[in-house]
Amino acid sequence: MPSMNTTETRKSSLSPAGRRLVALMQSTHFGRIESLSVRDGQPVFDPPPRVIRKIKIAAANGPRAETISKDFTLRKEMVEFFEHLEALGTGVVRCIEIKNGLPFSMDIEETVQG
Repeated sequence: MPSMNTTETRKSSLSPAGRRLVALMQSTHFGRIESLSVRDGQPVFDPPPRVIRKIKIAAANGPRAETISKDFTLRKEMVEFFEHLEALGTGVVRCIEIKNGLPFSMDIEETVQG
């Protein structure tokens, strides 16, 4: 994967698993993704993560418009999120909070050595 520190990172520059995770966040719109495994900085879908969608009453709850687009420039929140996955390397993201189809916060499980 190319360095994420570019001014314009596109969805097409992500791995297939990265593109799948972007689509999952966009279709979730509001809610969270729990227990996402990460291997070598890449999301792993075996075992599948758990998705909890938040339904907002009297509001738009559908997926983001970009969901139907094959390629687009990633927003800074998404770029930073993938930088954190790369830094994690291998581990588990316990929870990714999604707001408006974008990662808002994440809880990472780490093992403290010795």
